[in-house]
Amino acid sequence: MIISIVSCKNNKPQDSKQNTPSTQPNEVKTKINTFDFVVAFGSCNKQNHKQPLWNAMVKQNPDIFIWGGDNIYADTEDMTKMAQDYQTQLENPNYKAFLNTIDHQIYGVWDDHDYGKNDAGKEWTYKTESQQLFLDFLGVDSTDVRRNQKGIYYSEELQVKDNIIKLILLDTRYFRSPLQDNKESDKRYQPWRNGEGTLLGETQWKWLENELKLSNADYHIIMSSIQIWSNEHGFETWGNFPHEVDKLKQLLNTYQPQNLVMLSGDRHISEFSSQTLKAYDYPIFDFTSSGLTHAYSKFTSEPNEDRVGKVVATESFGMLKYNFESNSVLLEMRNEAGVLQDYDLKF
Repeated sequence: MIISIVSCKNNKPQDSKQNTPSTQPNEVKTKINTFDFVVAFGSCNKQNHKQPLWNAMVKQNPDIFIWGGDNIYADTEDMTKMAQDYQTQLENPNYKAFLNTIDHQIYGVWDDHDYGKNDAGKEWTYKTESQQLFLDFLGVDSTDVRRNQKGIYYSEELQVKDNIIKLILLDTRYFRSPLQDNKESDKRYQPWRNGEGTLLGETQWKWLENELKLSNADYHIIMSSIQIWSNEHGFETWGNFPHEVDKLKQLLNTYQPQNLVMLSGDRHISEFSSQTLKAYDYPIFDFTSSGLTHAYSKFTSEPNEDRVGKVVATESFGMLKYNFESNSVLLEMRNEAGVLQDYDLKF
């Protein structure tokens, strides 16, 4: 079975039924695949560019898709323009054909360009309006909790055969403190110091702790629009809030969500990063997949002490292919031609 991961959770945009959160896992009728469950995900998608990777995803027969952020490039204070940009994406023929192959919901988070302004955080004037357009794009029902809450963070449990897979989708924009310009080096931003500044905000942190504390799921996927582990490049990253990275590690070590993989986008490159946490006997991966329509093709090098493998600097999408019998997940970076890099993660 294949799962597709994109940035925002929803049914197909044309169908907004059954999006209201439930205390019961949503049963997923898996497709006939070599694997038990397959997820596809990706980020950085310009609505006016050619989008051939949807056809490549269809061939992987995914069960779900997760948008990883920058699902369109709007960058505007004009909400009418933003709505038109989303509509352009919905009308893309390759994307429409892909949606018709997805039996379950489409999920996702936003990043800065679909939020409305480059590198913006809580100071963005139009975040309330852009939230509703983002949810419209995903086809989220009017009764869904995200329609009335501040921010687009969300979780859902999927019943897959005898296992539950929990999706935890984070909002790294709505509550985030302004970034600190770096005046000490050639890096763009410098980290907040002395425990100041926030990435997720108090309300979302309380929600996340509760989601981890109460979870009995067999597998967990955490989606963040920006990289979690890689922090040496000086651009947007959880590393700009080092105390919040520590807080995340503390929560993971305390509540130990089973069989965990974390996902991210944003960078216009794809890479695997991993760290070892004391409560786990396997590495905790941050799988970055970016971008769907454009990539940093001139990439030469960048420090990342947590990198596993190499950087992929061409257009690509990510796949998670679960095997319940072996308790493992195959992580793949793919393009039209096939696998660019993979890692078989044993839990």
